[in-house]
Amino acid sequence: MDKRVASADAAIARVKDGDTILMGGFGLCGIPENLIDALRRKGTKDLTVVSNNAGVDDFGIGLLMRAKQVKKMIASYVGENKTFEQLALKKEIEVELNPQGTLAERIRAGGAGIPAFYTPTGYGTPAAEGKEIRDFDGRPHVLIPALRGDVAFIKAWKGDRWGNLVYRKTARNYNAVMATAANYVVAEVEEIVELGSLDPDGVHTPGIFVDAIFQGSNYQKRIERRTVRKRTA
Repeated sequence: MDKRVASADAAIARVKDGDTILMGGFGLCGIPENLIDALRRKGTKDLTVVSNNAGVDDFGIGLLMRAKQVKKMIASYVGENKTFEQLALKKEIEVELNPQGTLAERIRAGGAGIPAFYTPTGYGTPAAEGKEIRDFDGRPHVLIPALRGDVAFIKAWKGDRWGNLVYRKTARNYNAVMATAANYVVAEVEEIVELGSLDPDGVHTPGIFVDAIFQGSNYQKRIERRTVRKRTA
């Protein structure tokens, strides 16, 4: 069983216009750089993208927004992307903001086969408008639907040809849970290792969740916002 494909372009061959794509990572850490760039080259459009962040203007999901390939963005934080801001103000992109924990739980529930869940987060705000409300232990909770994707783009540190994956530190955020919640899961890794090289107890995503894997290249690993302390005399 060999799930390796030659490149990012080969990995996204089955991605089509109108798909919902889950994209792992946190800020610019652990994002599927090669897959995003391949999608930009392919020109796939009318996409619904699910990600914690919306990238920055010239990197990550921001590249797809510049090319106007994204129809809807489902995220929890979008404040670093001016392109996204302008598209939203002009109503050229649909926006669905979720509290960060709610977004993660929607994806986890989608991967676990749970259609919806109740949470107190968002009650009394516009996020709860039109949704079912129930009291649990005297506290109102909002019914939130689970979230799945047609495709998931995952970025891992290491993987083998069976699709077993290991993430590194912050880059694990959202990647592992998204790998369970899509119909077709593509993983790009920094290194493909031989079978048996990964400690079974250290595998974060078992290969059963992964449909295709390839070794990426030219990773920039950019920082979303660099802040340094001013030097003192």
